[in-house]
Amino acid sequence: MKHKLITFLSIFFLFISAMSAICQPETNDDKTLAPYFKVMSDDPSVEQLPLKSTSADVKIAGVIADITVSQVYKNEGKKPIEAIYVFPGSTRAAVYGLKMTIGTRTIVAQIKKKEEARQEYETAKKAGKSASLLEQERPNVFTMNVANILPGDEIKVDMNYTELLVPTEGVYDFVYPTVVGPRYSNQKASEAPQSEKWIANPYLKEGEASKTTFDIKIALSTGLPLQEAVCSSHKVNIAYEKENLAKITLDESEKYGGNRDFILKYRLAGGKIESGLLLSQGDKENFFLLMVQPPKRVEAKNIPAREYIFIVDISGSMNGFPLEISKELLKTLIGNLRPTDVFNVLLFAGSAKVFSESGSVPANSENIEKAMELIRNQYGGGSTELIPALKTALALPHTPNTSRSIIIATDGYVAVENEAFDLIRKNLGNANVFSFGIGTAVNRFLMEGIARAGMGESFIITKKSEAPAQAEKFRKYVESPVLTQIKADFGNFDVHAVEPPSIPDVLAERPVIVFGKWKGKNEGTIKLTGTSGEGAYEEKFDVSAVKPLPENSGLRYLWARHQISVLSDHNSLRNDPEIVAEVTKLGLDYNLLTAYTSFIAVDSEARVKNGEESTTVKQPLPLPEGVSNLAVSRMAPGAPMMARSKGLSLSSPPPSPSSSNSLKEDGEACDSFANKLQISDSTESKKKIKSPAPEVCPEPAPSPQKNEKHQSNINIGGIVTGKGISSDSIKQSFEEKINLFEALFEKAKKSSPSLSGKVTLEIKVASNGKPTEVKIASSELNNEEFEKKITELIKRLIFKTLKNSSEVEFTVVLTFQS
Repeated sequence: MKHKLITFLSIFFLFISAMSAICQPETNDDKTLAPYFKVMSDDPSVEQLPLKSTSADVKIAGVIADITVSQVYKNEGKKPIEAIYVFPGSTRAAVYGLKMTIGTRTIVAQIKKKEEARQEYETAKKAGKSASLLEQERPNVFTMNVANILPGDEIKVDMNYTELLVPTEGVYDFVYPTVVGPRYSNQKASEAPQSEKWIANPYLKEGEASKTTFDIKIALSTGLPLQEAVCSSHKVNIAYEKENLAKITLDESEKYGGNRDFILKYRLAGGKIESGLLLSQGDKENFFLLMVQPPKRVEAKNIPAREYIFIVDISGSMNGFPLEISKELLKTLIGNLRPTDVFNVLLFAGSAKVFSESGSVPANSENIEKAMELIRNQYGGGSTELIPALKTALALPHTPNTSRSIIIATDGYVAVENEAFDLIRKNLGNANVFSFGIGTAVNRFLMEGIARAGMGESFIITKKSEAPAQAEKFRKYVESPVLTQIKADFGNFDVHAVEPPSIPDVLAERPVIVFGKWKGKNEGTIKLTGTSGEGAYEEKFDVSAVKPLPENSGLRYLWARHQISVLSDHNSLRNDPEIVAEVTKLGLDYNLLTAYTSFIAVDSEARVKNGEESTTVKQPLPLPEGVSNLAVSRMAPGAPMMARSKGLSLSSPPPSPSSSNSLKEDGEACDSFANKLQISDSTESKKKIKSPAPEVCPEPAPSPQKNEKHQSNINIGGIVTGKGISSDSIKQSFEEKINLFEALFEKAKKSSPSLSGKVTLEIKVASNGKPTEVKIASSELNNEEFEKKITELIKRLIFKTLKNSSEVEFTVVLTFQS
């Protein structure tokens, strides 16, 4: 008896220690660099939402747009604050100016090396001076820092940038991005470099209205008459003042429409484009831009067999509306393949699954239906491991005697853009890569960069109805290029620093564009040659007939920005000191924001007195329209578990949130550890030690009688599993204990009546079927206590693994419905 008591006490204290370890909070060193939901402070003296408004004043003249972005910050609290705001820009933006206005004082920012600008900002902040610092995180993501905003202060910051507008098939697109979508990262926050810290940014929850107002006005002036202008993203008012002049203003109902890209499309009369030669003459340097309209596409008669690899993002940020767009897109792309084509499909989230691991399959009706069934049964969940998915796709065996095209469909909410570009560039072979950006605020830097690295094209789809037309464009681009083997001969026109040095094939009906510098006189003839569907192509331009104009002064910024983009592409992962130095010099010489140069504006007056320190407030961003809370992942320590698994398959969620399986009562699953231990003086008489069951295992609800159909308010789906355990087995294990989850849910709702939402779990199971690790990858529940109890309950389940299987890993999504 004494021996048994000692044994019991040893196990009991071991159990207490284990439970204590489970309850330990995650340390700062373990936290991943990930976005999070904003939790408002209870301190009324600190302003929580300093950004009151953002607006854009756009002037489009010909093919050049000049934009002034105004951000107004106001401190309605009682303490000084520092506001930090992460915001997007155009991927082609050349940011050339910044100024800060405090009352009647305006301070014009200076361009400086990034480290110097940051140091000057921190010094000013410490000295109590108001200051603004604009930094580039990505070519299309910027961070505005505004220091020492005093109570009652209103500080206005104006940023200037210019960009080139390039039409496709006669249609011009002006896109003004309004919000940065949440980026997935599996880096530990403690190990992440300063350049990646912006990823850990607060977000408002899905459906939560932003308090920041949005406005935009556009003056559109074209050299040729306008045929029409349409805004597909927002409600606007368009006034046509002349045949080539229109004013576009945002409707009052869109006052809080800063949760999706603003997209204006316009077309010139007769489908023409503004093509020709533009010249700019400066004190030290002269610049030119040649924009040439390509010939019309000619349909190819004998199209060779092609191989298509479709890579589809099914992660949490694609849940719902974005994934529905992808399904519609893939239905059109795969459904219209020719019998001579072959194809394969790769789905990825935290892991990847290949439709046919043995290689591409013929595009017959049976294979197409099987692939579409696989795609239809996905609904989005888990992290976004793009790089492993790309590596898997690029390593797939190439079907002989075919031209390969790789198609990537994603919202691009990742932080590994440069890694993706580098991987594609190094492994491209003889394939082209095309990207489809899905959603209302996609990562255009990733989409355009993938296409550029893969010598393909990028497409953006914001609505389900746009998918068929974009798929048809893709088909035309692949099957019949517009112009190939393009060369430019400048004759006597003295040019240098010309970009691109070799002109790529034109797949879309988009103009050929050549940038550069010129010196001497504007004379000579430029000849452009190539091969179109109808044979040899040639176009000539008389340089002497073109006059340098003051309104073309923006060409210097556009040329320098293009140079920076090219250098950055080649330096994506290598950090070559020579290239870094060259990009830095371009930024300083041409007054441009780059990865290595920043704008800094400092007020001369020390405004915070008596050594009072300001409170740093990160401006929370709205989730892009159509993006669910699943996009803001709560990552477990270290790299996500599913990213390390191999040979994965994917399963669909059940068609409805009900379960028809009869549930078998099993008291052991929820007995406390102590209740399972028995102490007895004899084999005939055994007594259980009475101990209250832990909260994670409430009294289970009675099981339904045999053959009784049980309607559950908990849905089990989104199963992503590795070899060694089946999706059906996983689902069955949960269903057998569903009454325990229901009892837990009902108890939690007593204190949180509105509790509902999805929780994505990553689970590791030993060969004996017992979970060894349960992690929450993302959650909409916003109830940490309930989430913790869910994980504890799962740890008590037993899963049926396959024979001879080692440790297995899988993901499951539980949906709790009130």
